[in-house]
Amino acid sequence: MLAATLFALTALALSLPALAQGKVNPNAAPNDYVQQVADNALEAVKKDQAVRSGDLTSIHKAIDQYVMPYVNFEKTTRLAAGRYWRQATDQQKKDLVEAFKGTLVRTYSGALSKVDQNSSFKMQPFRGDPSADDVVVRSTMTQTNGPEVAIDYRLEKTPQGWKIYDLNVEGIWLIQNYRNQFAQQISQNGIDGLIAALNRSGS
Repeated sequence: MLAATLFALTALALSLPALAQGKVNPNAAPNDYVQQVADNALEAVKKDQAVRSGDLTSIHKAIDQYVMPYVNFEKTTRLAAGRYWRQATDQQKKDLVEAFKGTLVRTYSGALSKVDQNSSFKMQPFRGDPSADDVVVRSTMTQTNGPEVAIDYRLEKTPQGWKIYDLNVEGIWLIQNYRNQFAQQISQNGIDGLIAALNRSGS
């Protein structure tokens, strides 16, 4: 479970574009979109030693600048929180999104060190309906110092184009992986307790 989540965060961090490297068309075919953003992001990470070495300041900066505009992370957090999301105040929702993002970065930042010059993403044949508003794109991540990893990306079509909101790594979805943990923590300590626990985790 830990290894799968680690790879999921790596995929999330690497699945999104560095704007300076190439224009990504958010209205492209789903496979083309994911391939574009993956290729751009891999090049960015390969060139950034601070990110690969696990420097949290550099990772946070890169994620805020290059990742969050292309991910509906509020939806990721909302689905992980499930029915409890409706009980949260606007401020709690905002704090929960930031806390969830922060704990993922702190806990799994070491996964970025696995990226090397030979790392690559290969899209698998698209099996869904390209005209649908919610699709899954399948890919394989290859790296020198580890086995190939199968990664599925769940995307939704928004007025701004495609956005990624969930990942499936070797059969484990990121949202599903955290849903039970969130529910247990909220039932015991409330939403503020979950936020506090997330802010402590990985530190």
